[in-house]
Amino acid sequence: MPCNKQASLPSQPVQPATNPRRWPVYSDCEINPPRKDHFVERDGMRVAGMHLLADFWDAQHLGELDYVEQALRRAVIAARATLLHIHLHHFTPNGGVSGVAVLAESHISVHTWPEISFAAFDVFMCGDAVPERAIDVLCEAFLPQRMELKEQPRGVIKDGSVY
Repeated sequence: MPCNKQASLPSQPVQPATNPRRWPVYSDCEINPPRKDHFVERDGMRVAGMHLLADFWDAQHLGELDYVEQALRRAVIAARATLLHIHLHHFTPNGGVSGVAVLAESHISVHTWPEISFAAFDVFMCGDAVPERAIDVLCEAFLPQRMELKEQPRGVIKDGSVY
């Protein structure tokens, strides 16, 4: 798959969460606010989020720790996610980088093998975040000659029930 894939945005606006258990609402006080489960409508399904697995082949800058960190930070911003923490480890002697950007919406992880110009990215985001935009930024940063992308919806709600 070429790396110039456009990010696919949700076609429907995100709908507010509902109260599937139908908890009682008491008239004298608001103790039952609307559910904030951050599930979203994607491709006709109600899901916790999308999990993207991207393999980059013949990629660049894979052993540059600061470059990897800045690319992750740009990917988080592009995806409209909330960065909580980044932890990266630089391996020697081959110079690979492994780490994670921990997000309020989940995570972006990276594992690189610069000796063979390969990187594996794992992008999972829930709520209004757009993980496809993170993949676009990572493609621009690492310039892979080939990318393999797999999408997996997570937390699919079937038949309208949550539990």
